[in-house]
Amino acid sequence: METHGYERVEFNQQPDIFIINTCSVTDNADKKCRKIVREAQKINPDGYVAILGCYAQLKPKEISEIPGVDAVLGAAEKFRLHEIMSTFEKVPTGQPAQVFNSPIEEAVDYHAAYSLNDRTRTFLKVQDGCDYPCAYCTIPLARGKSRSDTVANVVKAAREIAERGVKEIVLTGVNIGDFGLVDGQRQETFFDLVRALDEVDGIERFRISSIEPNLLTDEIIAFVAQSKRFVPHFHVPLQSGSNRVLGLMRRRYKRELYVDRVQKIKELMPHACIGVDVIVGHPGETETEFKETYLFLNELPISYLHVFTYSERPNTTALTIKPVVPGHLRAERSKMLHILSDKKRRAFYDSQVGRDATVLFEEDIENGRMQGFTENYVRVVAQYDPLLINETLPVHMTSVNAEGLMEVTELEPVLEHH
Repeated sequence: METHGYERVEFNQQPDIFIINTCSVTDNADKKCRKIVREAQKINPDGYVAILGCYAQLKPKEISEIPGVDAVLGAAEKFRLHEIMSTFEKVPTGQPAQVFNSPIEEAVDYHAAYSLNDRTRTFLKVQDGCDYPCAYCTIPLARGKSRSDTVANVVKAAREIAERGVKEIVLTGVNIGDFGLVDGQRQETFFDLVRALDEVDGIERFRISSIEPNLLTDEIIAFVAQSKRFVPHFHVPLQSGSNRVLGLMRRRYKRELYVDRVQKIKELMPHACIGVDVIVGHPGETETEFKETYLFLNELPISYLHVFTYSERPNTTALTIKPVVPGHLRAERSKMLHILSDKKRRAFYDSQVGRDATVLFEEDIENGRMQGFTENYVRVVAQYDPLLINETLPVHMTSVNAEGLMEVTELEPVLEHH
């Protein structure tokens, strides 16, 4: 949009055009979409409202009937926003929005992207879409087939990001371990990408956002362990610690493989941070199987959990699985795992006290203190010093404070760069 002369303004600054990008991983995304359209109308009743993203691909008709929405763009159309909507004329009151939404099979192009709003850390997309038909998930329906950028293009983007002074890049995608598919053919691998990015000067840290356990190979783990720039932090979705439930979910591994991946990481990088995604209340999950998941996670040397409460998504095979777990049990199970996550994070932070690390400080200043993350994802707090923002500095981790943040000492003075 900026290349066409538009200027980005904050949501509350009365924009002429509201572009609302939607998720649809959980049922909540749909409710959020309606709420934000209402907010936009309060801020500028004459503002043009376009909805795009996953929810727009899955439920275009439903969105087109939300009062105040002018246009709905599906997965293949959202990157052609300006071309499709060149006039941005509001739809007359009482009429449904214009819908531009082709079948998901037509979303085959790869569009490179990276975030620019934070000068410390950038999210660099390397892959899109997913070929895994997990029972609970709408992403293949919303994002289409797995497709990727090339190693050369990603390296070029990383160099551009380095020139902007950004120190850390988080590699993202829908299923990044599947990187390397171009026109349905495997041309390169995620390991090829990791090796190439490790040579990019100017970027101090690369972080892998989330990678399926069956795609996290020994060679990737071994490479990260001795890498110059890849940090010892992995986020590996598990979803369930019960093999029967993993089967119902149509996941591509068993819990034994997951144990093997965690052990491999910890063997080569004892201080690595390992985050885990887990779903509670999936259809067919019994109390016994939930407890199996709980005990499985409790015994693993992991660092934190992202807990998702199962929510019914249209056109997914999970809807055919019985029995359905009642809402109150889903909430109860979620609460138990959130408490376990807090325990795990605390134990991980406690295990880091007394160690030296490097911290990349961010412009996140509160009560005269600033925060940042160590390479292995421990959130650190220190006295605010403007010279230290966007600098990686050696620190000594001393104690975990009442807020659960790591206190540090021995901040080295910033050396002048000549």
